[in-house]
Amino acid sequence: MSNKKKRILFIINTCFLTVIIVAIIFYIAIREAGKRNLLNKWEDVVPDLAGSVREEDRSGAEQEYWEAGWIQYDDVIYSYNQEIMTFLLMGIDKDDEMTEVPEGTDGGQADAMFLLVINPLDRSLQMISINRNTMTDVDIYDQDGRLTDTVKAPLAVQHGFGNGVEQSCEYQVDAVRKLFYNIPLHGYCAINMTTVVTLTDLIGGVEVVALEDVTLGESGRTVKMGDTVLLNGSDAYYYVQKRDITVAGSSDARLLRQQQFLDQFMTAVKEAFKKDVSLPLKLYEAVKEQIVTDVTVEEIVFLASDAGRYDFRSGQFRSLQGETIQGEQFEEFYVDEDALYHMIIEVFYQPVEKP
Repeated sequence: MSNKKKRILFIINTCFLTVIIVAIIFYIAIREAGKRNLLNKWEDVVPDLAGSVREEDRSGAEQEYWEAGWIQYDDVIYSYNQEIMTFLLMGIDKDDEMTEVPEGTDGGQADAMFLLVINPLDRSLQMISINRNTMTDVDIYDQDGRLTDTVKAPLAVQHGFGNGVEQSCEYQVDAVRKLFYNIPLHGYCAINMTTVVTLTDLIGGVEVVALEDVTLGESGRTVKMGDTVLLNGSDAYYYVQKRDITVAGSSDARLLRQQQFLDQFMTAVKEAFKKDVSLPLKLYEAVKEQIVTDVTVEEIVFLASDAGRYDFRSGQFRSLQGETIQGEQFEEFYVDEDALYHMIIEVFYQPVEKP
């Protein structure tokens, strides 16, 4: 090979290597920017949990090392885990695209709500399912977006106010935060329920053992309780969305199906991710026009790149404990506040090692 050809080959290889290095640096920069954005959103903010020991009740030794935001529960002192990242996932009862609507009450209700809790300290993922009928403080807005009242109502209706996209999501986030003692939420993602069809097909289906008799898909096929079925396309949509409103407790039963489906979906995604590390981004690209989220591209890159390091095991679900009763018009779910308080401490706090 002549010297000229060697120089040309050397220049080509150098340029190719330079492009690779620049791409790696760019990727790392985006990833780190996403990580900083998420961790800085709620820096030094803790939930408003009651029960902190009053200053006058602390011992002299405790007075010396006690820090703001600590709480005491069952004689154990806890601090909030600032490393945790929590996201609100919402399924909106709309079959069409997530488009802006005039200010009012047409934003669509949040039929499915889950908190995704990411804990970098123990590399765990947890899900907390929230009953749509949870009776809590819901803010009422007029057609000009002015807050006019706050009433006790099912949590799901909060999303109906606003413009059906970002504003409605922000209203829903605020309502969930208040329910969870103003816990920091690092982002939200709302999808219309038909998006389940696309996501399920992309991972090759989700297998479940039917929790009850359910009529699936446009064919009208009925799956009996206890049957093992691979859900694809519209079958998955009908399994997680449909219920018989004439049957008492149908909303609670549907929530269990949604929780089961999401549990199995996450397990399937985890297995598919081992074969294709770009899967999270592919899933996002496939439905990005059908979702509303405040999670930025940088944050998605960080979360996707870190996903393989986390452990999500089937059954890593928690649910709000409480009681469902029949209201004047609809079923109403009342949260067991003691159980909620205990769950928040168990998931989001860590014991303080006394000096």
